[in-house]
Amino acid sequence: MTIAEIAEHAGVSVPTVSKVLNGRSDVAESTRQRVQQVMADRGYRRRKPGARRRVGLVDMVLPSLDSPWVVEVLRGAEAEARKAGAQIVLTSAEDQPAGDRRWLDQLATRRSDGLVLVVSEAAPEAVEQLAALHTPVVLLDPVGGSDPAFATVGATNWAGGLSAVEHLVGLGHRRIGVVSGRPQLVCSQERVEGYRAALGRAGVPVDETLVHFGDFRPLGGRLGAQAMLDAADPPTAIFAGSDMQAVGVYQEAAARGLRIPEDLSVVGFDDIAFCEHMTPRLTTVRQPLGRMAAEAVRLVLAAGDGGFGGGPPPRVELATTLVVRESTGPAPA
Repeated sequence: MTIAEIAEHAGVSVPTVSKVLNGRSDVAESTRQRVQQVMADRGYRRRKPGARRRVGLVDMVLPSLDSPWVVEVLRGAEAEARKAGAQIVLTSAEDQPAGDRRWLDQLATRRSDGLVLVVSEAAPEAVEQLAALHTPVVLLDPVGGSDPAFATVGATNWAGGLSAVEHLVGLGHRRIGVVSGRPQLVCSQERVEGYRAALGRAGVPVDETLVHFGDFRPLGGRLGAQAMLDAADPPTAIFAGSDMQAVGVYQEAAARGLRIPEDLSVVGFDDIAFCEHMTPRLTTVRQPLGRMAAEAVRLVLAAGDGGFGGGPPPRVELATTLVVRESTGPAPA
């Protein structure tokens, strides 16, 4: 008998059952008695801390299944799970906050060994319900934030943005634009802050008309490029916050008859596989997506019952690396 099953039989939520188990006072007495009666009828016995039994499953929630970087993430996660004798269970959040009640109930029923969230955010009620399940959670941060309730595995986004723009500055560019992901995402902001820092170090003032946010997808990159290239003084280089956004920049450059890199240099972020097959091949910041996913799986499998050794959730950052290819060149005269 699991907490989710008790909640279903008693007609209450998982957090309510958790409150009853922990003796919380903010539960109506009639509700408390109903939950306790179900536990008595069903012979529920609470596990002692540390008594969690490995079932060999790791749940992974992805924002969608149609992005190329998902392949890199899944490859790393699956390899690490296989090495540990576990399997990955996939769920697509369809770009919505993680926390669908039906999915949470399924997670409780499976009693997975851990959960890896590859989403921008979790619904507020999901945090409390996940805590009630005593399931280790790691937020994988290609697109995510740094909610203090979760362990996180990410990349050095600020340093990556810095290296991308310093590379362009070194090629003589001074009109450099940036288009990143959604502004409320920590990784989006960090990449833009790296952009700002690189310009500041070079003594180049930031022109706010060249700072744009999108959605890490091609259309967002194209719209950002359109706005910048329509300006009276357009940029000679654009730093895209993802390789998919760089695709959109390429599309807009082609529509205008601009040559890359002769007329416009472009830098991406991620280094997913098709960067090698773009024409010209894309200069980009490599974040080790496979290693990040493997580390997230390793953390949830190594975690104890309901936590990470009793300490605060760990924060892991893996280094980014600039990969120079043919999409960047000297600034036009």
